Amino acid sequence: MRESTKMKEYEGRKLVGFSMEQIFDVVADVKNYKDFVPFCKKSDVIFKSGDILQANLVIGFPPINESYTSKVTKVRPRMVKAECTDGRLFDHLNTLWLFSPGLKNNAQTCVIDFCLSFQFKSIIHSHLSNLFFNEIVRQMENAFLEEANRRYGRPCIKTVRLER
Repeated sequence: MRESTKMKEYEGRKLVGFSMEQIFDVVADVKNYKDFVPFCKKSDVIFKSGDILQANLVIGFPPINESYTSKVTKVRPRMVKAECTDGRLFDHLNTLWLFSPGLKNNAQTCVIDFCLSFQFKSIIHSHLSNLFFNEIVRQMENAFLEEANRRYGRPCIKTVRLER
């Protein structure tokens, strides 16, 4: 049985003022994560075939810089799923982004369901992540919306956090 303090999970749901396609394109843009995702120092796509890719990512928050490989599966414009495949830094790391239509009368809105689950191999990494987990997740979620804003202009509505 896993020690519950090591495993971290997060689920969030938001209504945003961008279309499903726009948000999908930002989340699926793995090669540019280094330019807009907090703590992501490097993001290189090393393999691509259809809707599946593999990327080498380096994440860092002082004093830690660690690399891992992620397998990303995309279903445009509905889903982006990423799974850590090399197991050096994480016992597991899974992210799932689901995009669904937003307001009935506004195609420039969508609902984002974001799920994150991870467990570091190292006790030290686990303790650090426990201290900063909520802030890290908030910054990561916001980074994708800020990037959408940079690419497509202001959202047509204010973001609303929804109950799951």
